[in-house]
Amino acid sequence: MNTSISRRAVLGAIAASPLVGAPFISRARAAEFVFKVAHPLAINHPTNVRLQQAADQIAKDSDGRIELRLFPNNQLGGEVDLLNQVRSGAVEMFVVGGLIASSVVPMAALDGVGFAFKDSAAVMKGMDGALGAHIRAALMQANLYAPATIWDYGFRQITSSTRPIKTVDDISGMKIRVPGAAAYVDLFKALGAAPTSIQFNEVYPALQTKIVDGQENPLGVILTSKFFEVQKFCSLSNHIWQGNWVLINGRVWRGLPPKLQEIVEKRLNEAGLAQRQDLAGQEQSYKDTMAKAGLAFNDIDADSFRKKLTANGYYAAARKKFGDPAWKVLEQAAGGDLA
Repeated sequence: MNTSISRRAVLGAIAASPLVGAPFISRARAAEFVFKVAHPLAINHPTNVRLQQAADQIAKDSDGRIELRLFPNNQLGGEVDLLNQVRSGAVEMFVVGGLIASSVVPMAALDGVGFAFKDSAAVMKGMDGALGAHIRAALMQANLYAPATIWDYGFRQITSSTRPIKTVDDISGMKIRVPGAAAYVDLFKALGAAPTSIQFNEVYPALQTKIVDGQENPLGVILTSKFFEVQKFCSLSNHIWQGNWVLINGRVWRGLPPKLQEIVEKRLNEAGLAQRQDLAGQEQSYKDTMAKAGLAFNDIDADSFRKKLTANGYYAAARKKFGDPAWKVLEQAAGGDLA
């Protein structure tokens, strides 16, 4: 009996005690805002690693009010499907390249014009400046908010199971997988290849079974998605640079109090800058690892590709599509006139 009374007294004292200052209460409390963050990349890709760090920091800075739940590896669907989901708000955030987003926001493909940029320094200067601002404004008109810092996805390279691609003639008739966006199809058709759109999670088996001869992606993706296991050659074409926007449903973004918006923006921008450095520092190691596994690397004659694009009216069509004002913004970022 005394024991029972003693236990009641203790429990009553705990119940009556103030909860302020108990650190476990904040962590245990359900988040006020829970956002699903989808992307197609592997869990060990620098993008996913830095997203998780940003998510942890955002939860801490917001005292647990915001929880970002990451879904890598296309767990919630393919790129086109996810773009529709983030527009509707079914998925709150989607990390995606501008060329995929261009299916609903054509201006998002402005930075993805073929062979426009010479190096990463020129790209980043433009994307952190007028070029990036121009694209973000277009995304916002489609109810998609993008924080200021674009994440690096890298220059895209061409892999093949049949032959190395050294000049534009080598790509003639090649069955190459491209993402489901017109910008990729238009580029490779103009180069004389036979582009085929395949969802990202189906690329490996398509290469393995020779449904397509090759694919094109940045080195980090070729490695982490293990495409090098079913390819023989990697041609360092640098044909398109791609960054990834962290797109947030506009209604969801406007529903966040300003203070929480500042936290999310700050931490995602910081993580994006760190991810850029990660990728830049790992490019050579990516090549070394895949070369050791048997993938043969070669450079290309970029001028032959540009001449083919000019002759086929690719650049003229792109200029007409984006309009002269936007084209001038792109040329300024690219450091010169595009053919």
